[in-house]
Amino acid sequence: MSTNIDAIRARLNKLQGTQKTADSLWKPTVGKHQIRLVPYKFNKDIPFIELYFHYNINNKSYLSPASFGRPDPIVEFAEKLKRMGGKDDYREAKKMEPKLRTFVPVIVRGQESEGVKFWGFGKTVYQELLGYFADPDYGDLSDPFSGRDIVVDYAAAEGGASYPTTTIRVKPTTTKLHENDEKIKELIGNEKEITTIYSELSYDELKKILENWLAGNTTDEGAQSATQETLVAKTEKSVSDSFDFDTKPHQLDDEIPQKATQQELPWDETPSAPVSKTTQQVADAFEDLFK
Repeated sequence: MSTNIDAIRARLNKLQGTQKTADSLWKPTVGKHQIRLVPYKFNKDIPFIELYFHYNINNKSYLSPASFGRPDPIVEFAEKLKRMGGKDDYREAKKMEPKLRTFVPVIVRGQESEGVKFWGFGKTVYQELLGYFADPDYGDLSDPFSGRDIVVDYAAAEGGASYPTTTIRVKPTTTKLHENDEKIKELIGNEKEITTIYSELSYDELKKILENWLAGNTTDEGAQSATQETLVAKTEKSVSDSFDFDTKPHQLDDEIPQKATQQELPWDETPSAPVSKTTQQVADAFEDLFK
């Protein structure tokens, strides 16, 4: 039996792509770090980049097209599920909705040679940073000539806390990003676009992923999580109650909203799987939801 060279190349490309993504992101480790926010080359009006991610689909993370104002089939299905069921269905549908993750380009002090990286954070840090930008005593922290460095203090979860904590402190003195003006231009000029790190799947690709997940087809090893099993069961029941699989399903009258209200791991393509009768029924009803 000969070695599958194409499979080895595919694995190598995947590992190299993962490494490239990791090199472009900055994740603080426990302790204090000094960083400098810099302008985003691809949107000079504001350095912050708001992205929405699905975290509860197929045990993977998917960038939502809603990040760019485009229709998201997972959001559309969640809205349908909320209208079709009771409180439990509503809660499960809410878990399917994308969550906000904000990114900003930064230079890590002491690691300037590594270039601009993207720092991702949640709502609390985002609001605090926006507050500094809106304060006339601080202004534009990302200005490469008159901005300010930021001390980021990252602490592990302690005392029963579920999550680590991030505290920021803006330095009182304004400084240049780099003493050499040409180096400043080089650092900002070599920035990557965020979409080279997080790729957006097409509407049809996301729709197929959702359909396979609801039907119980998954590429992850082991059984599905309890949340997925619950949602699949509830979805099958809701769809069964709403459609007659022996005749042509009835189309719902209400319109599907087209706009939604964020991990950093690449995902695999979902392979084809034998289609059972139940799977086919769910697929047929699922397809009708999007007509």
